[in-house]
Amino acid sequence: MAGFDNLNTDFYQTSYSIDDQSQQSYDYGGSGGPYSKQYAGYDYSQQGRFVPPDMMQPQQPYTGQIFQPAQAYTPTTPQPFYGNNFEDEPPLLEELGINFDHIWQKTLTVLHPLKVADGSIMNETDLAGPMVFCLAFGATLLLAGKIQFGYVYGISAIGCLGMFCLLNLMSMTGVSFGCVASVLGYCLLPMILLSSFAVIFSLQGMVGIILTAGIIGWCSFSASKIFISALAMEGQQLLVAYPCALLYGVFALISVF
Repeated sequence: MAGFDNLNTDFYQTSYSIDDQSQQSYDYGGSGGPYSKQYAGYDYSQQGRFVPPDMMQPQQPYTGQIFQPAQAYTPTTPQPFYGNNFEDEPPLLEELGINFDHIWQKTLTVLHPLKVADGSIMNETDLAGPMVFCLAFGATLLLAGKIQFGYVYGISAIGCLGMFCLLNLMSMTGVSFGCVASVLGYCLLPMILLSSFAVIFSLQGMVGIILTAGIIGWCSFSASKIFISALAMEGQQLLVAYPCALLYGVFALISVF
C-alpha cells in the first residue's frame, strides 16, 4: 500500500488542490459579483460596459412589410394610335386598302388611252377593281349564254404570271405580282364593253372583227402605258404592248366565239 501512495503522489504533479476549487467562482451574469472569473483570456465582465452610440449599429423597427426595390424608370402607358373612341378610328375600307378615289382615277386612265398615267397611283397593289371587272366580264358572258368563269380566272392567273416574269426581266426596278395583276385587271374594262356588245348582236362578221381588233388594241395600249409610267421603261411600250395584246386576244376569242 505504501507503493501505491507514492505512485499516486509522484505520477501527477500539479498545483491544483481542493482548497483552490472552493475559492473559485463564476459570474454568469456579468455583474462582477461572487461568480466572476476571467476564463481563457476573455473577461466576461466587460460585456456590460458602456459602448459609444456611434459604434452601435442602429436597428430599424420592423414595419411588417416586404421590401420592394424602387423602380429605375417610370412605365408609360401606350397611347392609342387612333384615339380612345370609335369616332377617331379610320373607315373600314381604308383599313382594307380600298380607295375609291384611286379606283376612279385608274378607271379613267384606262378609258382614256391618251391620258398620262400617274405612276405613284398605278404602282399600287389594288385588287378590288380587277376583281369587280373580272366578275362583270364573266357576268356579261353569262348573259350571252357562255359560262366561262373558270376560263376567265385561269387565263388571268396565267397571264399575270407571264407578264410578271417578263416585266421583271425588262425593267431595272422590278415589279410585284400584285401590281401586275392590278394593272391587267383594270385594263380588262374595254373587254367588258365587247362582251356586252356580244349579248346584243353577233361579233363573227366583219364589223365584229374590226370591233374586236380595236378593243384588243385599246386594252393592250392602256396596259403598256401604265406599265411604262410605273416602271420608268421609256421607249419600250411596243415591247410591253405585244404580250398584253396576246393576253387580251384570248379574252376576245372567248367573247366572240
